[in-house]
Amino acid sequence: MNICCVISARGGSKGVKGKNIRSFLGKPLIAWSIEQALLCPEINRVIVSTDSEDIADIARSYGAEAPFMRDSYLANYTAGKWEVWQHALEACEQYYKEPIDLYVDLDCTSPLRDVEDISAAIKQFKESNVDAVFSVCEARKNPYFNIVEEEKNCLRICKSLPSLIVRRQDAPKVYDHVASIYILSPDYLRTGSSLLSGCTQGYDIGQAKSLDIDSEFDFEIVEYLMKKRNRLD
Repeated sequence: MNICCVISARGGSKGVKGKNIRSFLGKPLIAWSIEQALLCPEINRVIVSTDSEDIADIARSYGAEAPFMRDSYLANYTAGKWEVWQHALEACEQYYKEPIDLYVDLDCTSPLRDVEDISAAIKQFKESNVDAVFSVCEARKNPYFNIVEEEKNCLRICKSLPSLIVRRQDAPKVYDHVASIYILSPDYLRTGSSLLSGCTQGYDIGQAKSLDIDSEFDFEIVEYLMKKRNRLD
């Protein structure tokens, strides 16, 4: 099975300037995801999709391939993941002249994942009749219990049930979407309109690995957690 991992990393960033190649515990942030993908035995090829020559050069130095540059309209802050993935899938198949059997995306701003998580998510996809599997974790807040919204100048519980939920444990389980690992059927990626437009499942990565870097504060927190974990390892 031809399993291709694509790591998307545009040159611009509004939250943390240059975050994708910013030094993170001694190497560029993107290097952590590249090395995880290269160590995953199921993955055949590791590609970086970027609009930046600097990012492409760094990616190649850590063992990834960067055979194409992303179009500028897919490299601004308004570009969605789905369109970026569709472009990368088409570009990879055209460049390598071979079909991709499974498309894997790793967000380079989520270095807390383990190689074992990538393998487990791929295994879950293969064993399930679904269009995609992506990382999630159990949500700390629950719309049936302790998330409220404003309605006619009053706060109401977001999702109500016939019987009032008075204990968090009794509420239906809900999940946070964790931007870390995505496993997709190429056919679904070609024809679908969004990640959740088909039949998808969540791979529970756990809260300890769920943080991604989108601000300076995130950068400090994730760096602290990585340092702590590496000391324990």
